Amino acid sequence: MDDQARPHGPAPTPTGGRPDRGERVRAAALDLFAARGYQLTTMDEIGQRAGIRGPSVYKHVRSKQDLLAGIMLRTMTALLEDQQVALDGGTDVESRLRRAAEAHVRYHARHAAEAFVGNREINSLDEPHRGDVLDRRATYERRLRQLITDGVDLGRFRVPSARLASYAILDMGIGVAMWFRPDGEFTEDEVVRQYGEMALRIAGHHHQDSSHI
Repeated sequence: MDDQARPHGPAPTPTGGRPDRGERVRAAALDLFAARGYQLTTMDEIGQRAGIRGPSVYKHVRSKQDLLAGIMLRTMTALLEDQQVALDGGTDVESRLRRAAEAHVRYHARHAAEAFVGNREINSLDEPHRGDVLDRRATYERRLRQLITDGVDLGRFRVPSARLASYAILDMGIGVAMWFRPDGEFTEDEVVRQYGEMALRIAGHHHQDSSHI
């Protein structure tokens, strides 16, 4: 099974050492937004978590709002890129759907904090950031829905509503971020593989053996 989603952690520093201060601020903000929520987190707390005292934090980021927007925009950019790689790598509509679902699940298994903040804090974003994130989400869902529609047109899928099927597949993947643990009962690859198979069933593909996809 191909690993469609790539890790999207902090970029390595040129010397291979510790992340730079700006990256430490962003990582601290992500941790605190996930644990406490955007509204209850202060810039002073973010600075303290990052090991930067007082106003010096503003040398590395303009505002708390910019930190939130950056987290959510990077998340959607990563998801869209992984989805496109999955779609480009498939040879038929079934393999493309399975690969797209697997990429979606793998990202959420690896990036629980980003997924949690992205889903909980959308209303904390100011414009134009909120509209930008929502536009990217719409593109992400629309690609998946079109793929299901294509499968229906080809007679490979049978489902009453491609839109509802795409929502179900996306919600299923998002839920992985809530419960998956690397040291849990199932490995990441096991979860990804089984969810890929379930995505095909949601779309109405009833092939008895889809392991070749």
